[in-house]
Amino acid sequence: MNENLPPCPECSGAYTYEMGALFVCPECGHEWSLSAGAADGAGAGGEKVIKDAVGNVLADGDTVTVVKTLKVKGSPTGIKAGTKVRNIRLVDGVDGHDIDCKVDGFGPMQLKSSVVKKA
Repeated sequence: MNENLPPCPECSGAYTYEMGALFVCPECGHEWSLSAGAADGAGAGGEKVIKDAVGNVLADGDTVTVVKTLKVKGSPTGIKAGTKVRNIRLVDGVDGHDIDCKVDGFGPMQLKSSVVKKA
């Protein structure tokens, strides 16, 4: 039954299933359509699209807002929700930290795109 279904493009899981016009991966929860999956893999020159917590596409130089309070090692307060971070740079970071930026009061650091919202 799973012989004809493509593996998950996010985690390469083999247990995908169809739900209407979408394919769903039960391992990571990723949903995609077959036509969009083919376009993402072959087109766009291999560029990875990075989206924020609400689905907006991010680009170098954007200003983002932190959506939840983040703990920072060595700091008693951390980064509070609502903190604006200007002039971000998108990188291929470690453990999903795909934004390189400078946070006022903390200095340079890397953030995950899942904890920011485009301002």
